[in-house]
Formats: sequence, structure tokens, C-alpha cells
Amino acid sequence: FLEDEQPEEVEEEDEEDEEALPHSEFLDIFEEGLARLVQDPLLCDLPIQVTLEEVNSQVALEYGQAMTVRVCKADGEVMPIVVVQNAMVLDLKKAIQRFMELKQQREGGVKHVSWRYVWRTFHLIFQGEKLDDDKMKLKDYGIRNRDEVTFMKRLRKK
Repeated sequence: FLEDEQPEEVEEEDEEDEEALPHSEFLDIFEEGLARLVQDPLLCDLPIQVTLEEVNSQVALEYGQAMTVRVCKADGEVMPIVVVQNAMVLDLKKAIQRFMELKQQREGGVKHVSWRYVWRTFHLIFQGEKLDDDKMKLKDYGIRNRDEVTFMKRLRKK
């Protein structure tokens, strides 16, 4: 007799709890949980304001479904860009754009970047070869996990 009534009481309490939690408190609880999750050794490289996309990329890396391409800029900064194993040059370019957009959101700075201008003005280069075919797979250029690709300004022809 008592066992039958107990679950109903628990359900009622759960419903009350859901209604009683304001959005701001829910966000605080969620962010605390996310901060704990990011302390996991697998995810510790991720920023505190991590996106689902970044978590998924890190998990894909761990399972060998993705690779990190280290993109080196002229100022010495190295951007660790995660792409799927069979990514094309275009996928790498889009991942670089996403990386830079997230970085700018987190640090402030330039609000809008003309990526058409960027890709007309800069090359991606791997071991002296320009990655100029957007549809070619990175592995066909010989790019493997943790390889370095250089982000270099194009030389203007006169």
C-alpha cells in the first residue's frame, strides 16, 4: 500500500522543483556542471565557455575520427585546428574561420572579418606546397595529425 503512493509524491515534488527554478539559477547550475566537465583530462584543453562543437571535436580526436592541424601565423601564433580525418582544404578553411570567430567572441576585438578578402590575400602552405584546391583532401597533400600548415600572405605579382 505505501509503495504504490510513494512514487506519486516523488513525481509531484519533481514537477514543483522544475517550476521553482528560475532561468538564471538554471544557467548557473549548468555552467558549474560544464566547468566541472571541462576539468576532465580529455576536455581540459577546452575554454570555460566551451561550445558543443568544441566538445564534439575533442571527443572525435580522442576516438581517432579527427586530427589537429597546427596552423602557424606570421606573428608566431599557432592555432590548433580540429578537422575530420578525410577533411578537404575547404573544411580546414571553415574550421580556421570558426576558430577565429570564437576567439574574437571570447577576447573581444574585431567584430567582422571579410573571409573572402582573407582567402584572396593569404595562402595555406604545407611543406612548401600551396593548398590551392579547396576540394582536395588534406591527406592527399600529405597532411597528418599534428602537422603544421603555414598561414602566409600571398606575394603580389607586378
